[in-house]
Amino acid sequence: MASDKKRLQAPRGMRDVLPTDSHVIKKIRDVCFKIARTFDYHEIATPLVEDVGVFSRTVGEESDLMQKEMYVFEDRGGEPLALRPENTAGVGRAYIEHGMKSQAQPVRLWYFGSFFRYDRPQAGRYRQLTQFGVEAIGSKSPFLDAEVINLQSNLYEALGLKGLRLSINSIGTGATRGRFIEAFRAYLQEFREELSPDSQGRLVTNPLRILDSKSEIDRAIVKDGPKILDYLDDDETKHFASVLRDLDSVGIEYVIDSSIVRGLDYYTHTVWEFEPESGSGQSTIGGGGRYDGLLEQLGGDPTPGVGFATGIERIVLNMVAQNLLEESIPKPDIFIVPVSELGHEMLVGVTNELRKLGVSVRSGELGRSVKALMRAANSSEAAIAILAGDSEVAARKVTVKYLRESDRTIGDVKVELSELASLIQKALYLDMPS
Repeated sequence: MASDKKRLQAPRGMRDVLPTDSHVIKKIRDVCFKIARTFDYHEIATPLVEDVGVFSRTVGEESDLMQKEMYVFEDRGGEPLALRPENTAGVGRAYIEHGMKSQAQPVRLWYFGSFFRYDRPQAGRYRQLTQFGVEAIGSKSPFLDAEVINLQSNLYEALGLKGLRLSINSIGTGATRGRFIEAFRAYLQEFREELSPDSQGRLVTNPLRILDSKSEIDRAIVKDGPKILDYLDDDETKHFASVLRDLDSVGIEYVIDSSIVRGLDYYTHTVWEFEPESGSGQSTIGGGGRYDGLLEQLGGDPTPGVGFATGIERIVLNMVAQNLLEESIPKPDIFIVPVSELGHEMLVGVTNELRKLGVSVRSGELGRSVKALMRAANSSEAAIAILAGDSEVAARKVTVKYLRESDRTIGDVKVELSELASLIQKALYLDMPS
């Protein structure tokens, strides 16, 4: 009788990260940590779950993020919570909660973790996604904007990514945006019927969002409209010029793109995005901006900040496209072959000591034939097999077999237990403690 149980699978838009993928993600995380360290940024880890207010206060109850994209639920105590959709607001909440304003400013932070958005799954976009980001909180300096962009650029360079385009813009401050939005809305009224349905709605609620519309018709209309850079005041213009001057100083190329905006009021001044030169708005690999109004909306004192986030899944897609990833997980250094029960008992101790030295060891199963175990050793692509049976135990030695094609002419070697670590060190070119 066939089972009527439903076959259980990962939720739509979420995935299992298998060993091959986790190896890649770890390598990327290691590079993220290294680059953040060179800029003296320090790791922060916020909860996967936040009070809904962290987001409703900052993005608004009527925003697409709140209404369509966020996972919201009540816990058993009836508290409204949300799986975090992004981390800038969460880091801002932690900055306030833990009194980080008493530290030397700006406070430089980085994070790496999972985020959740109910969105249509597609290539490089999941409902559970992974992001690396940085936040520098406590300074209005334009030089900090450039520092954060430089960190992001250095990260992509360290990962080996080529052909990424930096698009950058300034959206000024609230007063400037107000003047621009008034002129922009007036311009778009003439084309109201031609705009996409989404943009027709945004013309009333948030005209800035029309600037990053993916509709080709919308883009063509916007192209000849007012540009926000023409509405910047002198201080805003100087801020943007200082950012660009620093980018020029470190050789980071950029394109000034007036369509790069943010639909949230707390963003100010510099905003930017990195994407493949051949890509579109859907292929953005990471972006950021200055958010001088965020912490005040979260209930803190007026505190400036700037940061970026980059999608790890998008990074992986681009690294695959550029043939930058190894296709296999790391191989063990050594494969253990227990020939007898006594050999197994001795090799358990040998294996433990080698692992303490940082050597990767895979243990074969006692009870299988030596032939089968050697097939498994060769399949594992280990560099060395270590065998022990009753005769090796009696002599307090092990048999070392070299498995790499280049080493096989060496043949089998009987090694005293006291000399094994030194031999392994030389064979694997390891810098191990004596």
